[in-house]
Amino acid sequence: MQLGQRIDKRTKWFYSASQETVKAGDEIDLILDVEIVDDWYLYSSDIEEGVGPIPTTIEFEENGTFEVIGDLIPINPKKKYEEAWQAEITYFTGKGQFRQRIKVLSDDLNIAGEISFQTCSDVTKLCVQGDDTLDFSFLKTAGGNSTSSETTISASEDYSELLNADSGSSLWGFFIGAFLFGLAALLTPCVFPMIPMTVAFFTNNSQSKGQAKIKALSYGLSIIAIYILIGLVFTSFFGVGLANDLATGAIANIIFFLVFVIFAISFFGYFEINLPTGFINKMDKKAEKGGFLGVFFMAFTLVLVSFSCTGPIVGTVLIQSFQGEVIKPVVGMLGFSSAFAIPFTIFAFFPGMLKDLPKSGGWLNSVKVVLGFIELGLGFKFLSVADQAYHWGLLDREVYIAIWFVLAVLLALYLLGVISFPHDSKERRLKPVALVVAAYSIAFSVYLFQGFGNAPLNALAGYLPPEKSTDFSFQEALGLAEFEGKVDVAPKGFKGEVKYADFLELPHGLKGFFDYDQAIAFAKSVKKPLFIDFTGHGCVNCRKMEQNVWSDQEVLKRLKEDFVVVAIYVDDKTKLPENEWYTSTFDNKVKKTIGKQNFDFQIVRFNGNAQPYYVLLDNDEQPLVSPLSYDPDVDNFINFLDEAKAEFAKR
Repeated sequence: MQLGQRIDKRTKWFYSASQETVKAGDEIDLILDVEIVDDWYLYSSDIEEGVGPIPTTIEFEENGTFEVIGDLIPINPKKKYEEAWQAEITYFTGKGQFRQRIKVLSDDLNIAGEISFQTCSDVTKLCVQGDDTLDFSFLKTAGGNSTSSETTISASEDYSELLNADSGSSLWGFFIGAFLFGLAALLTPCVFPMIPMTVAFFTNNSQSKGQAKIKALSYGLSIIAIYILIGLVFTSFFGVGLANDLATGAIANIIFFLVFVIFAISFFGYFEINLPTGFINKMDKKAEKGGFLGVFFMAFTLVLVSFSCTGPIVGTVLIQSFQGEVIKPVVGMLGFSSAFAIPFTIFAFFPGMLKDLPKSGGWLNSVKVVLGFIELGLGFKFLSVADQAYHWGLLDREVYIAIWFVLAVLLALYLLGVISFPHDSKERRLKPVALVVAAYSIAFSVYLFQGFGNAPLNALAGYLPPEKSTDFSFQEALGLAEFEGKVDVAPKGFKGEVKYADFLELPHGLKGFFDYDQAIAFAKSVKKPLFIDFTGHGCVNCRKMEQNVWSDQEVLKRLKEDFVVVAIYVDDKTKLPENEWYTSTFDNKVKKTIGKQNFDFQIVRFNGNAQPYYVLLDNDEQPLVSPLSYDPDVDNFINFLDEAKAEFAKR
């Protein structure tokens, strides 16, 4: 029986493929479905390296019968900001799916390996490591029969069906964002002056007010239909596979960055992006025919003539849609076009409201310039994705913050009239709205400035590179923070080198060990009880305990003075020398890494598999009190330590 089935009863894995009969040369998708019990979640495979949680990974046994293509792809994971990691992470609840593309190299196909993962619960506040043995023995090859398998699972749902099953909240959020972009497009020089002209056309060329309203409604619906059609074209052209590549590929993200820079320069007024004049004139002539077909072409003409202003905004919405599901381009265009079309329809129904519209003027160009700064800021997000994927180190956290800080300051200076762009009037008057936006821009720059001092900047978690990508800190430069990896963790009186101290750490300046045998030997020599901390790099609740409980002065005092501390990392991937490998008596698997051996030790010795997990032993290696798991109550933790100390004194 597999370890995942015996000890990790929080997940159940099912294996299938995009096709069951294969031959050498075929490329297929291996499909891994997982069911997760209630109140638990499983970390996805696309978590950035160094963020904190342990991502889901596959380790294949190389045998020359197949070749792995690309990364393990999660299908539609959820996102949330996790305070302990100060970053946005991806995860699954209920059900999840991963796909791995491979190329078949031999008709003697043999796919072997295991999938490793981490599940956590916000209810129990525990995290559990798990793994499951891959089972693709149902695959048939052209040259032979399939191997017998307990369960043959057919290929799961089509990619597009899975990707369209997006969470409602995510799509609604994207719709609202696209709607706001549509409102911004209205306030550009190419569109805003068209509103009264269009309303006047309907009013003056209709036999009755009712007909004018019907034409205006048709006009608005035509605008929405045209933009939705654009979204459908992108959906059908790119498809889900390419959309996913665009969302994660470095080359695509570099192209997107360059496109955003071009959009920004266009908005700044250095050149315009226009469609061919001949094409626009043909559509304009069709609009003159009248009737509802003429109304449609009139709407199409508006879309075309406003392209120099709306094109970059539409491009922004479409590119942002590649960060999610295949339906997102359609949802984005629906949101954008709804905001774009509604004013034309409303003013045609109530033409008296036109007199309340502000007059066209230089402020319209200011709107374009503000949008240019926004485009430029968003563009660096795409460059950051490529930078992190290839580990170039061009845009670490503080460089990224510095760029946004400069952009925010420049935007404020522009709105205050200190700097200007080509299409700005020579004498710009400061408007109240410009002053308000400038104030917000200054406030944003002040907020960003805190990031240079290692402030988490939680509001921007989804946009900034992870904190561990920072290669320079003002706090470290001023000597206000300790450099990682330079703290001596050896307890007083210990002679020798603490194993694994060069890459593992203890919080709050604690002295201790990372190897059980080394720790218990020292505890016996100094006649102190042993405090075992089963922890993990990706254990969010371990970090919470360290930050909120261990940081208490009374807790720290006891840990430093009354106990020998050992941190047992159950998820460390460091591979040990082959002479230190062993086969577990629990699951009959060879344990090759520090984490695998430590996790096996926790299961076999203490019948536990969750972290955090605290065990207190005497010098005979017997428990002093019952183990403790996640408990944020400082007093309870102090009592836990005091009871163990008192019991140790009796023995």
